[in-house]
Amino acid sequence: MHALSLLGLVRERVTWRGCGPPETADHPFFAGEVEPCINGQVAAAGAYFGQDVRGLIGRLLAEQLPDGGWNCEAVNGSTSSSFNTTICVLEALLEHERAVGRSQEATGARVRGQEYLLERRLFRRRSTGALIERDRKGGGSWARFAFPVWWHYDVLRGLDHLRRAGVAPDERVAEAIALVASKCDADGRWPLDTQYPGGMPVETDEGVGRASRWNTLRALRVMQWSSGRRPDGRGGSES
Repeated sequence: MHALSLLGLVRERVTWRGCGPPETADHPFFAGEVEPCINGQVAAAGAYFGQDVRGLIGRLLAEQLPDGGWNCEAVNGSTSSSFNTTICVLEALLEHERAVGRSQEATGARVRGQEYLLERRLFRRRSTGALIERDRKGGGSWARFAFPVWWHYDVLRGLDHLRRAGVAPDERVAEAIALVASKCDADGRWPLDTQYPGGMPVETDEGVGRASRWNTLRALRVMQWSSGRRPDGRGGSES
């Protein structure tokens, strides 16, 4: 079946019944549910495949917290953002921007969200500068790189977003870049450090501890971005 036909079936027939809270049971898939981390992933996928996710983007913009990020626990009173939620929303805003063009509101929100990551040097507490060794929600280490990432944040995912967004690397990413560089093996590859629960129709790598195609690809792009070189080896940014 043609990909556009499949997207039409998802758009017209797939709902959140049995997958989200009861109040969203009859929501069409691309209308999302209630958590911004999930809605960010849905909006990113929808925008990539040319679907109308303006409603989701509008909701995400309204849910940005004063510190510049997002948190699924905001509905329960949390006033501090989550790295996990923030990266999911940032990827959605960038994908939507690429699909339909920039807007002052959405691009401004994305830039503020990126500053949330940069102010924390991608894995440190802004208040004390202390290294965040473990994710409070999932217990994972942000210094261990996974693929697929699902809703989980890690340093490589954060850097790869900044690269795609065209952010000019500065001293705030230096430590994170050094971490990525330190994981390169003697063959110039990066391993799959960890794997999160979730079903994949096709396995993309050969297991934890083995060289990872996707981690290697993303790490090489990040290293090229940090050095100001294009994938073809010449100077300048990637288009």
